[in-house]
Amino acid sequence: FYQLPRAKVIAVKDGDTIDIITVDKFTITIRLDGIDCPEKKQAFGEKAKQFTSDFAFGKFVRIKNNGKDGFGRVLGEVFNDKGESLNKALLKNGLAWHYKQYSKSTDLALLQEKAKLAKVGLWGDKNPISPWDFRKLPKK
Repeated sequence: FYQLPRAKVIAVKDGDTIDIITVDKFTITIRLDGIDCPEKKQAFGEKAKQFTSDFAFGKFVRIKNNGKDGFGRVLGEVFNDKGESLNKALLKNGLAWHYKQYSKSTDLALLQEKAKLAKVGLWGDKNPISPWDFRKLPKK
């Protein structure tokens, strides 16, 4: 991986996708690596987007670049000026799933387990539906 230079968050598309602008005026879409937030029309989808907005919108962040996804977006871990990880904060607050299909991180798995046990965020729901299962449901 390599670190992208400090950049400003100019858009929050949803809980796990943001746009940044670099000092040389390049706009880059970042997909938060290792996690999957609820879809916007799903329970906690708007809360996840709001959390990401509060954490990062209009602020300068650092990105640990972990490659690209199938859509050409940079897969990254986003850090604020205090060194806090947005990816981990979303999991800790029960606003994302650890995306085990693409991530073997024990840190992320542990954060999800802790949130689950504490019934934080979406883990307070009786039957939380993962975003990857939600996307497979027939559209209304």
